[in-house]
Amino acid sequence: MRRFNVSAWAVAHPTLVLFLIIMLALAGGLSYERLGRAEDPSFTIKVAVVTAAWPGATAQEMQDQVADRIEKKLQELPYFYRVTTYSKPGFIASQMEFRDTTPPKEVPWLFYLLRKKMADLQPDLPDGVLGPFVNDEYGDVDSILYTLRSGTADYATLKEVAEGVRQKLLKVPDVTKVTIYGVQDQRIFVDFDHVKLATLGITPQAIFDSLAKQNAMTPAGTVQTGATRIPLRVTGALDGVAAVRETPVAASDGTVVRLGDIATVSRGYEDPPDFLLRQRGVPALAIGVVMQKGANILTLGENVDKVMKGVVAETPVGLTFERIADQPKIVEEAVGDFMQSFVEALAIVLAVSFLSLGWRTGIVVALSVPLVLAIVFTIMLLIGLDLHRVTLGALIIALGLLVDDAIIAVEMMVVKMEQGYDRPRAASFAWVSTAFPMLTGTLVTAAGFLPVGFAASATGEYAGGIFWVVAIALVASWVVAVVFTPYLGMKLLPNFPVLEGDPEQIYHTRIYARLRRAIRFCVRHRVVVVAGTLVVFGLAVVGFGRIPQQFFPVSERTELFLQIRMPEGTAIGATLDTAKKAESLIAGDDDAATWTTYVGQGPPRFWLGLSPALPNEAYAEIVIVARNVEARERLKAKIDGAVAEGALAQARVRVDRFSFGPPVGFPVQFRVIGNDPDRLRQIAYRVRDRMRQDPDVLEPQLDWNEEMPSVRLVLDQDRARALGLDPQTVAQTLQTLVSGYTVTTIRDGTEKVAVVARAIAPQRGGLGHLGDLTVLSRNGVPVPLSQVARIEESHEPAIFWRRNRDLAITVRTDIRDGVQAPDVSNRIWEKLGDLRASLPEGYRMEVGGAVEESAKANTSLFAVFPVMIVAMLTILMVQLQSFSRLGLVLLTAPLGLIGATLGLLVSGMPFGFVALLGLIALAGMIIRNTVILVDQIEQDVSHGRTRGEAIVEATVRRARPVVLTAMAAVLAMIPLSRSGFWGPMAVTIMGGLLVATALTLLFLPALYALWFRRSLDERGTPPADRDEPLPAPAGGAPALVPNGTGNGDGNGHAPAEAGTEAEDGTDRSGENAPDERTGAETAPKSTEDR
Repeated sequence: MRRFNVSAWAVAHPTLVLFLIIMLALAGGLSYERLGRAEDPSFTIKVAVVTAAWPGATAQEMQDQVADRIEKKLQELPYFYRVTTYSKPGFIASQMEFRDTTPPKEVPWLFYLLRKKMADLQPDLPDGVLGPFVNDEYGDVDSILYTLRSGTADYATLKEVAEGVRQKLLKVPDVTKVTIYGVQDQRIFVDFDHVKLATLGITPQAIFDSLAKQNAMTPAGTVQTGATRIPLRVTGALDGVAAVRETPVAASDGTVVRLGDIATVSRGYEDPPDFLLRQRGVPALAIGVVMQKGANILTLGENVDKVMKGVVAETPVGLTFERIADQPKIVEEAVGDFMQSFVEALAIVLAVSFLSLGWRTGIVVALSVPLVLAIVFTIMLLIGLDLHRVTLGALIIALGLLVDDAIIAVEMMVVKMEQGYDRPRAASFAWVSTAFPMLTGTLVTAAGFLPVGFAASATGEYAGGIFWVVAIALVASWVVAVVFTPYLGMKLLPNFPVLEGDPEQIYHTRIYARLRRAIRFCVRHRVVVVAGTLVVFGLAVVGFGRIPQQFFPVSERTELFLQIRMPEGTAIGATLDTAKKAESLIAGDDDAATWTTYVGQGPPRFWLGLSPALPNEAYAEIVIVARNVEARERLKAKIDGAVAEGALAQARVRVDRFSFGPPVGFPVQFRVIGNDPDRLRQIAYRVRDRMRQDPDVLEPQLDWNEEMPSVRLVLDQDRARALGLDPQTVAQTLQTLVSGYTVTTIRDGTEKVAVVARAIAPQRGGLGHLGDLTVLSRNGVPVPLSQVARIEESHEPAIFWRRNRDLAITVRTDIRDGVQAPDVSNRIWEKLGDLRASLPEGYRMEVGGAVEESAKANTSLFAVFPVMIVAMLTILMVQLQSFSRLGLVLLTAPLGLIGATLGLLVSGMPFGFVALLGLIALAGMIIRNTVILVDQIEQDVSHGRTRGEAIVEATVRRARPVVLTAMAAVLAMIPLSRSGFWGPMAVTIMGGLLVATALTLLFLPALYALWFRRSLDERGTPPADRDEPLPAPAGGAPALVPNGTGNGDGNGHAPAEAGTEAEDGTDRSGENAPDERTGAETAPKSTEDR
């Protein structure tokens, strides 16, 4: 039977192969230049925010009448996961989350359904409710953020300049949206003295009516003259402060007065504001640039730089632009750092090749690497993978594996040339003896990364590139090894002297003799060795429990987040004052490159892993950009120390850093869920007290527990009716006098300026004046409020948090540096056992924070485990074709835990999601080596050796390739071990492979001898000759062919006697030559022996 030999074809068509190499190099280079760059991989934010306002409603009314109806509708959506709602007086915000398993391509359609349901719900909400409004752009990332500040210019000037910049930036290629943050809308205020108005017989309503009529947009008709229609325009609409002052107002006696004579008219800004932004302690605006999906962030940065250079040159003196979020620069630095690590890993791997194979042979191996990378970069571009932390790290992981195939192919060529083959024959032998073995090893190893590649979660989206890059690289290395490496070997390998005598004489050196003695010792004392290994494995399991657990590590980004939470109900002015005090802790510190303060809500999402805080007047956040990571830590220690000494005693303060992966918030969280707010608080206080007992916990806090002061106006209904007053009239009058009433809107170019009428400052400030405020009776007589209402000071709930329509209080805390959130959470959770058991019916407790997010990520991983197991078992069974040997191989897979545990304990690194991926992949690598050795033993048995002899000799021959490939993989991890993100995974693989290599060479022979102890002395029977002998595995991978097919010694070493060659290039020499150790004749194996 003839089979097509790809390696022989490559050797026979050198010009075409050279052309393919050139084309691949060009395609790889161009693809590399065109690949998108990012600091971290993107993942779909499956979150939308729904808000609604109902001025005058209490938090309880907002929850019952608005939030509950919105939540019911949200729960009808497909892929619904949870809705978290906070309700406060006059406002609610619901954060809707879809399940992690939601396909990303379905998210836009789900957002459309969300908007449709909210639009359908609007008529069912109480009268006066504004909204619901849907923000489905919650996941937009401002890749570049500029601030615009001035010590002298007002907000109107800043906005005008910012709008001009926005128009220019929108024309930049790959810019999809530009947003201006911190804009303060202009107002024209009409401040009147309500006592003076009453004396003059002028009601506030008369002012409102006069302004509204003066500014009304009313059509004046159209005159038709012949064939022409001419519209009529009536002038006189309000166009500024002067026009408002000149507005005539009629008194009750019929006299008309000028508005400017009875009220103060002035231009200002929204008062009070709902959001303020400051840069370096100065009022400012921010301009955020959102990049089009799939664009190159570095190209975007260059284009924006060009535009902004022109903008800065044209900006008036006194206005300052500052870039506060620079994703292109961060990506450039991050990719540069990873490329440096990649080059270091590549140099290490090539050094291993040169030292072990010689420099000319090493060159052939070295040239295979850029060819593999060219294929990888080309396919990455085609399937839309960018260069970022995960894909570059995956390339480094693959480096130690992809050179294995090239080493195997080159080593086979060298062996055949030493046996007397000419170059074409030696090069073509790579296909028949190594192609399928290497493919098997590739598939087994790649299958170990399957779970992360197909995990249906945000974490899977984030880290899924590991599987795709490793799988592409390994398959590409196989293609290069069987197509291009034979051609390169033809051109570059030196002439090797033909060996005389025993072809296995290389295995009789002093080192191999010592190894042989060690293996025989392990086989003789197999029970002790296996039992000892199991004891060590048990100790590793115990030790694994002592390894700190984490979800994702802290990022190396230099930002700090100083979060300030004031008591609920705090006015935004008081929050601003506290934020200014916090700014004073930073000002003048050389470690702070810059800082930006956000009052009333959090910063925009300028990094995908950032979860912006929802609007709240009692919240402020300062984003501090430190000069480097060391400066960041010094600043954090300084601020923490100042807060501990009471610098911001009126607020709850948190100093946070960026973390990799999906956002978590407070690392340790526990939720108490029930239906009675008072009872929930009592339980939550007990949880807080238990948490405080843990030494690693900082000050725990509840996300809601305060009540806010309120004033109840209890109307005397009989007296109010007698005067023609009702609750609505009284409430509207108070709203006008105290907070102001928007009368009309002036059209100023493209801007709209609201005209707000209100009482003068002394009459609207403080509770002491409430009783003196007057309302008009049915007859227009002013009546003091104290004559128709009783004023009572009280307290009411400031806020309610709900989770899937259940009231929930979250007790949350930060932890001390150096400890891991899962460890602390699990420890506290155990201490809360008795409290959980004593909860009343209808109440429950849940764990949140890092533990919850880690569980979600691990669940998505484990869901793909069956696929991984089936894939690996199928590959193994095709190779082994024996349940007994399959069980033997699978028993070795968990033993990588020994080295992984040792490595993590010695290094002090935690075990998290990334380390879990390393442990899973390590199992595939160990299985790969185990299968190779088991197959080698079976081949030796089939060639006439006893099983005991075969165990020893096969292990000796496998030692060099096992150690070589393991060292390449381990040493390639050294650059990754320095990374905060990849370090735990690198240490897991390094420690696991080092120990696994020793286990392969010492423990596996003992286990095999124990497993087949009844047949150790049985000698295999050489199979009958066959028409076409199949090659044995050589170098480093199992064969993807029925076990028992092969020739030679199973490692590519044919007997010394030259013989005939099959038509496909298979060496038939020595098929019936006697083995020097056993005396048995060697012959091609048959599949019948299984």
